[in-house]
Amino acid sequence: MVWRSLSLALSLTILSGCVGSLVKTVVTAPIKATGAVIDAATTSQAEADRNRGREIRKQEEREAKERKRREKAARSQIERESQ
Repeated sequence: MVWRSLSLALSLTILSGCVGSLVKTVVTAPIKATGAVIDAATTSQAEADRNRGREIRKQEEREAKERKRREKAARSQIERESQ
């Protein structure tokens, strides 16, 4: 009888820990999911800075290519005029 009571008490203690853990997981899951959605939907300042820097570099590359193209065209024009 004593062993039966002891094993029942031990079983309830172990199961209460499992149930408590399960309840915690179920309760916090929607909160974690909402946080993940918000993180995915918003842009941090660091991400915004990185993206802006990328845009600026691409614009500078386009401007450099255009400048080189105009310089080459100008050289060609000068060579044609000197012939």
